[in-house]
Amino acid sequence: METETLIINSREDFAQWAMDRANDIIVEQGSSLATAARIGDESQIADVANALGQTIVDALLDAFDYLVDTD
Repeated sequence: METETLIINSREDFAQWAMDRANDIIVEQGSSLATAARIGDESQIADVANALGQTIVDALLDAFDYLVDTD
């Protein structure tokens, strides 16, 4: 997987990036949640939703590791 460099100059830039990244993750992994919902297994829905949320958290934490204060 290739890493993309993005310059974030403000909180608004970071917020937009975070929303875009979360949306990308949901698009990539959302089918698992939809499948679990169709099946109706509450335990499976909870597991898939938790995994999806954790993936988003991991992506955001990974981004924080690369933020640099240029002041």
